[in-house]
Amino acid sequence: MELPTEGYLLRVIIGESEHYQGKHLYEWIVIKARECGIAGATVVRGMMGYGANSRIKTSSILCLSEDMPVIIEMIDTKRMLEEFLDIIDPVIKEGLVTFEEMHVRMYRHKGK
Repeated sequence: MELPTEGYLLRVIIGESEHYQGKHLYEWIVIKARECGIAGATVVRGMMGYGANSRIKTSSILCLSEDMPVIIEMIDTKRMLEEFLDIIDPVIKEGLVTFEEMHVRMYRHKGK
Protein backbone atom coordinates (compact mmCIF):
# COMPACT_ATOMS: atom_id res chain seq x y z
CA MET A 1 0.00 0.00 0.00
CA GLU A 2 1.22 3.49 -0.78
CA LEU A 3 0.26 6.70 0.94
CA PRO A 4 0.27 10.06 -0.77
CA THR A 5 2.79 12.57 0.57
CA GLU A 6 -0.03 14.66 1.98
CA GLY A 7 -1.76 12.36 4.45
CA TYR A 8 -3.98 12.85 7.47
CA LEU A 9 -3.80 11.90 11.13
CA LEU A 10 -6.87 10.90 13.10
CA ARG A 11 -6.14 10.98 16.86
CA VAL A 12 -8.61 9.55 19.37
CA ILE A 13 -8.04 10.05 23.10
CA ILE A 14 -10.23 7.95 25.37
CA GLY A 15 -10.09 6.29 28.78
CA GLU A 16 -8.40 2.93 29.08
CA SER A 17 -11.41 1.46 30.88
CA GLU A 18 -13.88 2.15 28.04
CA HIS A 19 -15.33 -1.02 26.46
CA TYR A 20 -17.40 -1.84 23.39
CA GLN A 21 -18.70 -5.22 22.20
CA GLY A 22 -16.77 -7.10 24.90
CA LYS A 23 -13.38 -5.53 24.07
CA HIS A 24 -11.44 -2.52 25.25
CA LEU A 25 -12.63 0.35 23.04
CA TYR A 26 -9.09 1.10 21.85
CA GLU A 27 -8.74 -2.55 20.77
CA TRP A 28 -12.09 -2.48 18.96
CA ILE A 29 -11.09 0.75 17.15
CA VAL A 30 -7.74 -0.68 15.95
CA ILE A 31 -9.34 -3.94 14.77
CA LYS A 32 -12.07 -1.99 12.96
CA ALA A 33 -9.42 0.30 11.39
CA ARG A 34 -7.60 -2.75 9.99
CA GLU A 35 -10.88 -4.20 8.68
CA CYS A 36 -11.60 -0.88 6.94
CA GLY A 37 -8.14 -0.80 5.31
CA ILE A 38 -6.70 2.13 7.26
CA ALA A 39 -2.95 2.37 6.49
CA GLY A 40 -1.78 2.30 10.10
CA ALA A 41 -2.86 2.60 13.72
CA THR A 42 -0.95 2.84 16.99
CA VAL A 43 -2.16 2.83 20.60
CA VAL A 44 -0.19 4.62 23.30
CA ARG A 45 -1.05 4.55 27.02
CA GLY A 46 -0.60 7.87 28.75
CA MET A 47 1.26 8.19 32.04
CA MET A 48 -0.73 11.18 33.22
CA GLY A 49 -3.49 13.40 31.92
CA TYR A 50 -6.90 14.96 32.35
CA GLY A 51 -9.81 15.69 30.07
CA ALA A 52 -13.06 17.63 30.00
CA ASN A 53 -13.90 16.70 33.61
CA SER A 54 -10.51 18.09 34.82
CA ARG A 55 -9.88 14.98 36.97
CA ILE A 56 -6.17 14.14 36.89
CA LYS A 57 -5.33 10.53 36.08
CA THR A 58 -1.86 9.30 36.87
CA SER A 59 0.17 6.11 37.07
CA SER A 60 1.99 7.40 40.17
CA ILE A 61 1.99 4.75 42.90
CA LEU A 62 0.62 7.35 45.33
CA CYS A 63 -2.43 8.09 43.21
CA LEU A 64 -2.90 5.13 40.88
CA SER A 65 -5.70 5.48 38.33
CA GLU A 66 -7.41 2.53 36.67
CA ASP A 67 -8.56 4.66 33.76
CA MET A 68 -5.40 6.07 32.18
CA PRO A 69 -5.65 8.08 28.96
CA VAL A 70 -5.19 6.03 25.78
CA ILE A 71 -4.23 7.66 22.48
CA ILE A 72 -5.05 5.93 19.21
CA GLU A 73 -3.40 7.47 16.15
CA MET A 74 -4.39 6.44 12.64
CA ILE A 75 -2.83 7.63 9.40
CA ASP A 76 -4.30 7.47 5.90
CA THR A 77 -5.93 9.66 3.27
CA LYS A 78 -8.51 12.27 4.22
CA ARG A 79 -11.33 10.31 2.57
CA MET A 80 -10.45 7.01 4.31
CA LEU A 81 -10.20 8.61 7.74
CA GLU A 82 -13.39 10.65 7.34
CA GLU A 83 -15.29 7.49 6.38
CA PHE A 84 -13.75 5.65 9.34
CA LEU A 85 -14.64 8.49 11.70
CA ASP A 86 -18.29 8.09 10.64
CA ILE A 87 -18.09 4.45 11.81
CA ILE A 88 -16.49 5.08 15.20
CA ASP A 89 -18.18 8.39 16.09
CA PRO A 90 -21.37 6.81 17.54
CA VAL A 91 -19.27 4.44 19.69
CA ILE A 92 -17.12 7.10 21.42
CA LYS A 93 -19.15 8.32 24.39
CA GLU A 94 -16.38 10.27 26.12
CA GLY A 95 -13.03 11.56 24.86
CA LEU A 96 -11.38 13.80 22.30
CA VAL A 97 -10.94 13.33 18.55
CA THR A 98 -8.64 15.46 16.38
CA PHE A 99 -8.08 15.37 12.63
CA GLU A 100 -5.10 17.04 11.02
CA GLU A 101 -3.20 17.24 7.78
CA MET A 102 0.34 15.90 7.83
CA HIS A 103 3.27 15.35 5.51
CA VAL A 104 4.21 11.67 5.08
CA ARG A 105 7.99 11.26 4.70
CA MET A 106 8.05 7.46 4.37
CA TYR A 107 5.78 4.45 4.71
CA ARG A 108 7.68 1.19 4.38
CA HIS A 109 7.52 -2.47 5.32
CA LYS A 110 9.89 -5.39 4.88
CA GLY A 111 7.55 -7.35 2.60
CA LYS A 112 7.68 -7.50 -1.18
